[in-house]
Amino acid sequence: MRTIRVIGIGTGDPEQLTLQAVRALSEVDAVFVLDKGSEKADLVALRREICARHAKAGLRFVVAGDPERERRPADYAGTVEAWHAARASLLEALIADELGAGEVGAFLVWGDPALYDSTLRILERITARGRLAFACEVVPGISSVQVLAARHRIPLNRIGAPVHITTGRRLAAGLDPEADSTVVMLDADPRFDHLDPELTIYWGAYLGTRDEILRSGRLGTVGPEIRRVRAEARARHGWIMDTYLLRKPGAE
Repeated sequence: MRTIRVIGIGTGDPEQLTLQAVRALSEVDAVFVLDKGSEKADLVALRREICARHAKAGLRFVVAGDPERERRPADYAGTVEAWHAARASLLEALIADELGAGEVGAFLVWGDPALYDSTLRILERITARGRLAFACEVVPGISSVQVLAARHRIPLNRIGAPVHITTGRRLAAGLDPEADSTVVMLDADPRFDHLDPELTIYWGAYLGTRDEILRSGRLGTVGPEIRRVRAEARARHGWIMDTYLLRKPGAE
């Protein structure tokens, strides 16, 4: 039977791979990559670098264009559903064509496969169709949330207090009143005007890479600077991946 390994590779630093991830990759016959276009060529290049360091000789690097999806849809859930269905069809065909019986394939997932990544859901769809059988193994990785806290030299939570992880889309409705600390991911256009300016923000972009940018401070003070720096960086690179932590005023 074929085996598919979903391997977390951290946020951009090749040294963030765990020993388990290195060992898992060393046994892989083919790596599958969805190419998001020339603007994000750096993401494919990093995966090639990781494979050059840790994969066995003769590894096959299988690249296919990622299906397009609307970025600001009126029906977000419906758009994501259609996108996942398209991805599942594409990957099912790639695995069937490019991975032989008894071979091991891998998807190298940015951060950790369990946190805001669709790879496991896509593989579940393929399995549910019943046309292609494979074993699935998951290797955890270092997430952007962990790297953000490490770079700012802070614990993610305060003593006995909760942490809420959400998306920029959800943040538009406001913070969860029960959350002392809120991590925000996938925020395509951060806007802070509706939030308490006394919140503390810890922001990071391109975490773990040579282009890493960090800002922190009172939201009302550094919020406008973060928006400006973020826009400049996105224009310069053609893409950006960032995350941030919002913390209520209070004792640390």
